[in-house]
Amino acid sequence: MRDIHNNIEVVQAIDASALKADNTPAAVDLQGFGAAEIVLQIGAGGITFTGTNKIEFKLTHSDDDATYAAVDLGDVQGVGSVGTGGIIKSLTAEHAAATVTQIGYVGEKRYLKLLADFSGTHATETPIAAVVVKGLPGDEA
Repeated sequence: MRDIHNNIEVVQAIDASALKADNTPAAVDLQGFGAAEIVLQIGAGGITFTGTNKIEFKLTHSDDDATYAAVDLGDVQGVGSVGTGGIIKSLTAEHAAATVTQIGYVGEKRYLKLLADFSGTHATETPIAAVVVKGLPGDEA
């Protein structure tokens, strides 16, 4: 059996909680690792999402943890497109069941931030959590 336990590190990107407003994104430092996978967990929607009342998950990256820029399609895997501002996932329609989404980061930057960007009216909270699984230890990003 191959050892994955000693070859990854898992860090929190969005603390598991029920949200109805933007989170404050924490920086995830990829130093010492050559790969990263974002695992986004979303519970049943607290509201019926629309084009106005929505949640957009925005991924940004940085070399210095000071100046962040939106990722583009060449920086990620597992998504068909990346929207303005680094949108890697959008909730704009009914989300009745919990889901897990994996998005690979293949960009060249050291730091990542993931924002759950709420637009419109959210009277009821939506359960959200996200982790970054860092892999390939010893390979610099």
